[in-house]
Amino acid sequence: MKTRIGIVALVMSLFSITAHAQQDAQYTNYMYNTMTVNSAYAGSRGGLSAFLLHRSQWVGLEGAPTTQAFSIHKPVGQQRKIGLGLSVINDKIGPTSETNVNANFSYAIETGIEGRLAFGVNAGGQLLDIAFSDLTQYNPGDILLQSNIDNRFSPNVGAGIYYNKGEKFYVGLSVPNMLETTHFEGTTLSAAKDKMHYNFMGGYVFDLNDNLKFKPAFLTKVVAGSPLQIDLSGNFLINEKLTLGAAYRWDAAFSGLLGYQISDNLMLGFGYDREITDLGKTQFNNGSFEFFLRYEVSELTRIFSPRFF
Repeated sequence: MKTRIGIVALVMSLFSITAHAQQDAQYTNYMYNTMTVNSAYAGSRGGLSAFLLHRSQWVGLEGAPTTQAFSIHKPVGQQRKIGLGLSVINDKIGPTSETNVNANFSYAIETGIEGRLAFGVNAGGQLLDIAFSDLTQYNPGDILLQSNIDNRFSPNVGAGIYYNKGEKFYVGLSVPNMLETTHFEGTTLSAAKDKMHYNFMGGYVFDLNDNLKFKPAFLTKVVAGSPLQIDLSGNFLINEKLTLGAAYRWDAAFSGLLGYQISDNLMLGFGYDREITDLGKTQFNNGSFEFFLRYEVSELTRIFSPRFF
């Protein structure tokens, strides 16, 4: 009961003030889920690439966030400079549920022998549901909790830039949502504002020997009014099959990463976070879990050396 009341209090506080907190879905395996962060990544893998992820955050805490993400993209055209993609993200916390759908477009130019610079845009929208009626058991008779919000639509546009040097180095900058939408403005209930997120990411692959690669990577998120979020990770790829790694979210969590290339086309991955904040010290929080599947079909040649990014 205490955990339930805590989540209710958290959710209600989010909608009782103008919110300036971190709002985009959070991922431990961000290095495999790049297009949802940067639209310019669309088409960069050289063939059809589909990605499916589920995240359960703060397991054991009732009403804690859960996220499902799906993306698919591929290059098109004879010169394969254009990338097209689609991403769908469903994020739920307590009585609130958000579904974001975006179409992605990118255009790449060659820069040198192995360099590739891509510019991307995304457009779509968000559907927001809030089941205020689920909270009436904690405050019976409150007239503000009698009306739910169903499928409230907000448009979205974003942009990104992404550069990679062959299969060794990449860096990207993006703003997935440029529209700062205010929800519930003019009502007595609350005002929550979607803020722009500035994402900066990069990584490098070191060939340690013929059977071992190491890739450090980072993702930095900047949101007005929120603390800087920095994700750091390091993954080892063994025999082009097994991936083992660890990650650190600055002042928030440590993570373990595991992946396996089941076949040339299919990869399975797993991540586990352990909070280092006060929330992680509670008996109700058993950490956060992620599972993902990636399926790819090369249109040029058989995928014999799985790319690290």
